[in-house]
Amino acid sequence: MTVLRSFLLILTLGFFAASSLALEVGDTAPDFELPATDGQMYKLSDLTEQGVVVLAWFPKAYTRGCTIECKSLAENGHLIQEYDAHYFMVSVDPLETNSSFAAEFEADFPLLSDESKAVAAAYEVLSVLGVAARHTFYIGADRKILAIDEAVRPETSAEDMAAMLGMLGVPRG
Repeated sequence: MTVLRSFLLILTLGFFAASSLALEVGDTAPDFELPATDGQMYKLSDLTEQGVVVLAWFPKAYTRGCTIECKSLAENGHLIQEYDAHYFMVSVDPLETNSSFAAEFEADFPLLSDESKAVAAAYEVLSVLGVAARHTFYIGADRKILAIDEAVRPETSAEDMAAMLGMLGVPRG
């Protein structure tokens, strides 16, 4: 019984220690440089010099929820574009996969590819399945995390992003 109790104590302490390391609002967002479906490389520290950055992590191209989210952003991205913000969908899928996914669903915004999964790990969105969890990060010009949405609704993703940008007081562009 004491071995089991010790094991549970260690497991519990490990869980709380790991969760205390999670990125939170006010933390500095990890910098990155990733390739995008528009043929460019994007570096967070360069982007934030131009304003707010929205990173919409998604699990896997061509899956139901991710397709719905991409369509939402493609069809209603004009709502986000009203704000002085750059927005991206990001996954650990290969660039070629994200490029064909973006083309098929007429995404007029870049999708970033983190094939090494290093950035997903830094943002603490890498799941045990090896794909990114569906979380959206709002990052300010000072690279501080302004908000984290862990309850993303794919069907209203664009509308929700625009509403969050408004609540955060992001200037309209």
